Amino acid sequence: MPTYTLTVNGRRRAVTAAADTPLLWVLRESLGMTGTKFGCGGGFCGACMVHLDGAAVHSCQVPVADAAHHRVTTIEGLSEAGTHPVQRAWIEEDVVQCGYCQSGQIMSAAALLAGKPHPSDADIDAAMNGNICRCGTYQRLRAAIHRAAGDAPAARGGQ
Repeated sequence: MPTYTLTVNGRRRAVTAAADTPLLWVLRESLGMTGTKFGCGGGFCGACMVHLDGAAVHSCQVPVADAAHHRVTTIEGLSEAGTHPVQRAWIEEDVVQCGYCQSGQIMSAAALLAGKPHPSDADIDAAMNGNICRCGTYQRLRAAIHRAAGDAPAARGGQ
């Protein structure tokens, strides 16, 4: 099996895997990074979302060979102390219920805000469309993204 060099959360890591092994399984099984979750395996639910060169991608759909020589950021690399604005907003808005989808949701939200610092509700809905929350916390999720963007109702003057 070939060896691939991945840059994961700023660290270069060598992994040996078949070329078509999904990045998700390399992260979880080879590198022990279990914050990225397996949900559907088909790229529909978003539980496995990571950043590849800053873009949110379903890691269950990215072969390790395609991820080599790119920057991969996982939930563990977003902020070691949990101080990323999206992580803080998730807590402040009490988004989490069961929590299973949350690492993927947070990664999608962080990618959205990196490209569009003050998204509209429509922008949020479009960006988060690849993530499913079985608990249905979508309104709190949207409020958390606005809060992370500095657009929380309190920041907007209570609007």
